[in-house]
Amino acid sequence: MAQTETTDISGTTAAPAGTTAPQPERGGAGALLVQALRGNVRQYGMLVALALIIVLFQIWTDGILLQPLNVTNLIQQNSYILILAIGMMIVIIAGHIDLSVGSLASFVGAAAAVMMVKHAVPWPVALVSALLIGAAAGAWQGFWISYVGIPSFIVTLAGMLLFRGGTQILLQGQSVAPFPKGFQKISSGFLPEVGPSTNYHNLTLLLGLGVLALAVLQEVRGRRQAADYGLELLPLGFFLAKLAAVTAAVLVFTLLLASYHGFPIVLLILGALLVAFGYLMRNSVLGRHTYAIGGNEAAAKLSGVKSKRVVFLAFVNMGVLAALAGMVFAARLNAGTPQAGINFELEAIAAAFIGGASASGGVGTVLGAIIGGLVLGVLNNGMSLVGIGTDYQQVIKGLVLLAAVGFDVYNKRKVGS
Repeated sequence: MAQTETTDISGTTAAPAGTTAPQPERGGAGALLVQALRGNVRQYGMLVALALIIVLFQIWTDGILLQPLNVTNLIQQNSYILILAIGMMIVIIAGHIDLSVGSLASFVGAAAAVMMVKHAVPWPVALVSALLIGAAAGAWQGFWISYVGIPSFIVTLAGMLLFRGGTQILLQGQSVAPFPKGFQKISSGFLPEVGPSTNYHNLTLLLGLGVLALAVLQEVRGRRQAADYGLELLPLGFFLAKLAAVTAAVLVFTLLLASYHGFPIVLLILGALLVAFGYLMRNSVLGRHTYAIGGNEAAAKLSGVKSKRVVFLAFVNMGVLAALAGMVFAARLNAGTPQAGINFELEAIAAAFIGGASASGGVGTVLGAIIGGLVLGVLNNGMSLVGIGTDYQQVIKGLVLLAAVGFDVYNKRKVGS
């Protein structure tokens, strides 16, 4: 039976089922560090790449990139792609692809616009209805893929055409606007100001400190659990350096947001999705089964995994996230437009692969999808700030995607040799 490997949310590659995980080399701090880097090469590689891209454009734009206003715009402009990238990563881990997410996002945004503007449906009702439409669309595609056996490429290509045509029918070729203020805040709103008047947004500072405390607690707990299981630990100096880097990143990001309007509501949505799906893929039976199916579906079936159900649920989830992304985009534009969602699927797929997904399935993390999306977002924003044309931007992003996938193929061949 073929052996497969899986990757958890931290980016660590787990040993194939039925085998013993290789123990870290015993050779001092350097050997332990090398071992850790080998196990997380794509995750750490893209984090380093993201940091270098940020530093490059921060210098190139004379400090504009990390201005509080631009950081907030960067989050809001890329939020819908990051939402799609989470769902796309899970679909790719399961060994499939979804080409319809951009068209589905457009269709759901159009449906919500028609409900709110033309039929005066309260926006919370329209929001829930739109999510249900996305779930139904995902279930429709998931049925043909998982239970009928039609390749996902064909089914979602058909879905792309179907939902794009449905958008044109719903909107009759015209934009529908404006939306209620409450709906607009999904994309452009901020947490309210509370507490005494200061130079910073108080609630954002509190949230940032809470996130920092949770991050440090998680790192310490993980180290303690590794020690309890008798696993090799990184030297204390490296561990403290990692904590210092995390602390610095969280504090800088928090201060940037707090010095403007504070925490964007859409960032709260993204944070909740990251935590929820990270836990799902790392700790739940469904998440482990998704990795198993993508790694080796035949072996997973022999192990008792209900592969059809898992794939079906992956596409239902993708439909819901596509619906959410469509409403976030519509809320940002304050209109349902026939041209919404164009190339969203390509951006989401690129974010997933740049973030560590494997074309063969079974590998990837939710955090990696966010990192990949941020790499593309910072590239787009930075190149626009320095005046690089959209034609050259497409060329550069294509080369970045090719390099990321080529790096993955190179590592696989190196491991296999």
